[in-house]
Amino acid sequence: MKTKTKMKRIFSNLILIGRPASGKSEIIDFIHKTSNFNRDQQLHLGKRIHILDDFPMLWAWFEEDYFIEHVFGKERLHSTSEGYFKEKYMWNLLLRRVSLEHTKIVKDSADEFADQSIIIEFARGTEHGGYKEAFEHLSDEILSDAVVLYVKVPYEESLRKNRKRRNPDKPHSILEHSLDDKVLETLYKECDWEEFSSGDKEYLYVRQHKIPYVVFDNMPSKTDSADDLAPELNRLLNDLWAIYNR
Repeated sequence: MKTKTKMKRIFSNLILIGRPASGKSEIIDFIHKTSNFNRDQQLHLGKRIHILDDFPMLWAWFEEDYFIEHVFGKERLHSTSEGYFKEKYMWNLLLRRVSLEHTKIVKDSADEFADQSIIIEFARGTEHGGYKEAFEHLSDEILSDAVVLYVKVPYEESLRKNRKRRNPDKPHSILEHSLDDKVLETLYKECDWEEFSSGDKEYLYVRQHKIPYVVFDNMPSKTDSADDLAPELNRLLNDLWAIYNR
């Protein structure tokens, strides 16, 4: 495991998880718009931010399958036409790819890594393995120096916001993509976060790693405006920083 020193002042790997449309993308958008000074001093995040989100990878597979089926007349490789993966292991394959991209970022920016943070975003429902299974497919490189921010909303709120942000002209958009109601219900209505985090109020345990976490309770919604989001995110990341440095 990596050794944390007193000189360290930012999180290296922030894992941002929660149901679809829970507010994760809005948090990332806010972080991007925060000045470097405030990002460092208030949020404990680097001047450079790298985002590893498994949605663009997933969406690329669906786009490929569309061409395979409708242009080439062949059987889809990854997904069904109803919006589901053919095999559940593909959810874990996404996180293996995320881990590989993380390794590339670290290698390509080794000289300046002290001033950057990597945010890893994803959602997992119990139907496709939940967070307990998902974290097993994140690399030791990530987990050895990671913290977790879980954005908590009930399924009904996820459904409401998923419908609200739907833009049929931008199904690929991070802030405006949405799932069909039935797909959302099947994949994300049941969530194992409470079970996964029940062993400790401050740490998750995955393999040999002890990972600090905090919960962003987004009810009522605090991610709809920067005025509501800023103080809550600031408070929680400072709490997380304190746990991380114990």
